Amino acid sequence: MGASVLALVLTLSVSVGQTSNSIQQEEIDYQNEVFLRWWESELVWTFDDLPAEGQVPDYRVPYSGHDYPDRAGGTINVLKKYDRAFHRGERVRFEQPPEPPTNGGRRRIFALRPETRFGGLASAFEYKDTTSFTEPTSGRRGLFGIRRVTNETPHWHGHCNGWTAAAIRHAEPQINVTRNGVVFTPADIKGLLAEIYMYRDNEFLGGEDDAMNPGLLHVVLANWLGRGDQPVGIETAVGKEKWNYPLYAFKTSSNKVSDREIEVRMNAAYSQSTRREVDRSQHLKKTIHFHYNLHLDEEGAVVGGGYFNDSARLDMLWTPLHPVQGGTEGNDRGNPHIDVKEVLAIWRESVSKNLRDKWWNIDPTEEDAIGVEVEDTSESEPTDE
Repeated sequence: MGASVLALVLTLSVSVGQTSNSIQQEEIDYQNEVFLRWWESELVWTFDDLPAEGQVPDYRVPYSGHDYPDRAGGTINVLKKYDRAFHRGERVRFEQPPEPPTNGGRRRIFALRPETRFGGLASAFEYKDTTSFTEPTSGRRGLFGIRRVTNETPHWHGHCNGWTAAAIRHAEPQINVTRNGVVFTPADIKGLLAEIYMYRDNEFLGGEDDAMNPGLLHVVLANWLGRGDQPVGIETAVGKEKWNYPLYAFKTSSNKVSDREIEVRMNAAYSQSTRREVDRSQHLKKTIHFHYNLHLDEEGAVVGGGYFNDSARLDMLWTPLHPVQGGTEGNDRGNPHIDVKEVLAIWRESVSKNLRDKWWNIDPTEEDAIGVEVEDTSESEPTDE
């Protein structure tokens, strides 16, 4: 009797708080259209037809890159090097804005003037971009630890989406590349890649204001990663903060509750960010655990689901598109002083052709498109023999 009661309690503990929702029809239509556009194949929704696991080839595992926090200047150090190589002698004046009033809005007795600086075109743009947004932040300061509110750049602002996109679309740079007498190390090249993807529009693969519907999560990962061996970007924080990483493997186990309900556990692996950029990153693997029920229609297609209390949640899934020049459509807020084609040429020079020739992406640039040989199955013309 005691064991039965304990089992019941444990079951209730993970079930309480489970919410069940249907996938919105407009979301279904959109994901169907997106998958068909990039894969020229139908998105599979039937549970029994979906793979239970998926993983990219070993060479395709995204490298662990740095997220370049705005508080530390973002990518400004490598952009100074870029300016030396490509904007030599071109400098721009910019001002660091004065610190706003503190102490409940009381005006300072002595106003601080903006700090005038001079920098290269690309690095000056990055400086302005990483310092342009602040918000009230509470913390203890001073000898006596008095709590004060100051305006600061949020701690989570950085380039996590930039390095995530770069690590999905590009093999980790391997050798130094020289341009106009300036040597760009593999670490530098990764910084340039993170910058050109920073504000690039991405392909949205599902997510809502709250946690992403587990039914859509299951279908998208099973199709893009399970069927297509394509890593995807994940945004792990549900809410205001944004933390992006490249996810490259998943594995599920399932239990059939009924003809219309499946209980699923999923472990998914993604590459974690590093504290600083280095020439050859040590891969940092992190596993995220999901536990959810899937709801099926009468034909066995996934139509929704709900999470259990012991499950992680995601804000959204996405996949990066090919980079375009900053300041143009699709990358409106991007740095206009970095030549995207030049950065990609530097990357290509840093990676072996053998690796580039098998690195497949959706929406490739013309230079990085991989030809697919199609077997000729047509019948030969009859001869007169």
